[in-house]
Amino acid sequence: MPAVFDKLGVRFLYPENWTLDEQEALAGDNAVTVYSPEGGFWSLMLHPRSVDPDELTLAALDAMKAEFTDFEAEPASETIEGFELSGYDMNFYCLDLTNTALVRGFRTADATCIILYQAEDRDFATTEPVFRAITYSLLREAANGAGE
Repeated sequence: MPAVFDKLGVRFLYPENWTLDEQEALAGDNAVTVYSPEGGFWSLMLHPRSVDPDELTLAALDAMKAEFTDFEAEPASETIEGFELSGYDMNFYCLDLTNTALVRGFRTADATCIILYQAEDRDFATTEPVFRAITYSLLREAANGAGE
């Protein structure tokens, strides 16, 4: 049975054996993260709808470039549940391990959203479908008017 996050005007499902970190949300920031048992994570950050999602994904890209070495990125876009998501697919080294991260920005009726998910490459192939399922559940709920 999946766990449910239903706060901040959004709702999504995530595996019950993953760890929910809503400290940022409790501190007044509009962000939440779930962590896989292997250490990968999926994060959602909410901003006012007037904020350009492309500017936010570019800022995330710039922050990642500044933080990690041997960094590579390429633009990416996709449509999920009628939402146009755009951002970057990124690969880099962290603690001598290769990592993959994806950042996507989009607008709902109420907010500009940024999703960032990341895992070590050795875990990414098995964790990425779960990241996508979380994203799909979020967008399915948004398309159905969750948070209204």
